[in-house]
Amino acid sequence: MAQHILKFKKAILLGIMLTAIGFTANAQQVISLQKAVNLTLQRNLTIQQAQVTQSLAAQDVDQSKYNLLPSASANPTAGWGFGRSPVAGAYVYANQTIFNVNASAAVQVTLFQGGQLRNQIIENKLILDADKTSVEKVKNDLVLNVVTDYLQILANMDLITAAKQQIGIANITLDRSQKSFNAGNQTLADLSQAKAGLSTAELNLTTAQNQYASSILTLKQYMEMSPDSDIIVEKPDVSHFNDIKTVFDADEVAKTAMGVNPDVHLAELQEKSYQQQIKIAKGNYYPTLALYGNLASYYSSAQDKFRITGLTTPVVQPIGVVSSTGAIVNSLQPVSNPIYGPYSFTRQFDDNFNQSVGISLQIPIFNRFTARTSVRKAKLNYEYAQISTQLARNTLTKTISQAVLDVESAEKSYLSAIQTYNANKEAFNIVQQRYNVGLVNSLDYNTSLTNYNKAETDMIQAKYTVIFRSKVIDYYLGIPITL
Repeated sequence: MAQHILKFKKAILLGIMLTAIGFTANAQQVISLQKAVNLTLQRNLTIQQAQVTQSLAAQDVDQSKYNLLPSASANPTAGWGFGRSPVAGAYVYANQTIFNVNASAAVQVTLFQGGQLRNQIIENKLILDADKTSVEKVKNDLVLNVVTDYLQILANMDLITAAKQQIGIANITLDRSQKSFNAGNQTLADLSQAKAGLSTAELNLTTAQNQYASSILTLKQYMEMSPDSDIIVEKPDVSHFNDIKTVFDADEVAKTAMGVNPDVHLAELQEKSYQQQIKIAKGNYYPTLALYGNLASYYSSAQDKFRITGLTTPVVQPIGVVSSTGAIVNSLQPVSNPIYGPYSFTRQFDDNFNQSVGISLQIPIFNRFTARTSVRKAKLNYEYAQISTQLARNTLTKTISQAVLDVESAEKSYLSAIQTYNANKEAFNIVQQRYNVGLVNSLDYNTSLTNYNKAETDMIQAKYTVIFRSKVIDYYLGIPITL
């Protein structure tokens, strides 16, 4: 019975372990370089900011096109008036309360405005193109950063592997030193040297692991991933890294880069935009011609009692009295008096409805030199943009020349690092053999081991430096960066 319970417990424990292992495997995410680039382009907030700016520029283009359309507006008002005011239909004033309603509608279309509307559309399109280029620049820069960090991760992985191998050698050395010390063949100083060598190797491993963790965190930040997310970087096939191109013609690279580099293209678009602003500013010198039309009507409660709806029957009315005799003087013709009736809201609006159409011309005569100042400032901005464009070209040329020099220097350093590594490896093997038979003291042995470890570390770093420098040239040539 006890055996069955023990087997049951083992089965439960095994199931828990397998579940934990399966959960961990599912939680870990394998990240290749292409996946890292794709996630960065999809999630990075800097790219999203640039895209929002691009969308705003697109709205400006649409609005500048809409400005060619007619404008229409309606202006209804209603209110009460109190106090002394003129009585409608009579030349007298009285204290009264009046309710007024006014309504008007207007349509206007600009026929000519010094070409400003058309030039504004052109400028906004140039700004939109510049913002699109800015988005591509942000993407390209981030891709280069991701590749750089990815290469650093691979270098750190190799450094960790090398550090673990160094710890293995240091452990073997310490074990032999301990046995030799116990046998009386080595001194305490020799044993201490072996322990110090192991401590140094462990420190190198810790340093490489910290650098690896830091580079992994940087990659997560580019991909907008949580720092707690568990990822594994996929190591590509490094066999073709030895065939990386390292010889370039700086002039040819610069010539190609001028046509594809977003920095230069962005500066050129901004220069054209400022050039267009000069035309817009000059439009202030010209008159503005517009076609307009208006509709209007009104209602007033004061009119309600003074609408003539008809006339009374004509009668002869007295018009005066003779002062000497007192005789009444009548009119020669019968007179009809007006009959007043209600004046409804809709009837007033119909009767008071009026229309107008016409052309307005606004001629600038003197605007306190604002137009002239705008033109001069626009010209200065254009001059500044021209200098910025040339500066961008010069900077790109200098950067490419330095990049070509860097990749050539990196290759030379890598070849030297390989030779140094091979020489130190061979020297260490000889020293190790002599050390094992007691022909070399521990100080010489540890010195040789330290040189060997340093040579291996330098070779690893030099290899990835060559790869990175070569990928920088690809970046300037507009070649997609891959490993």
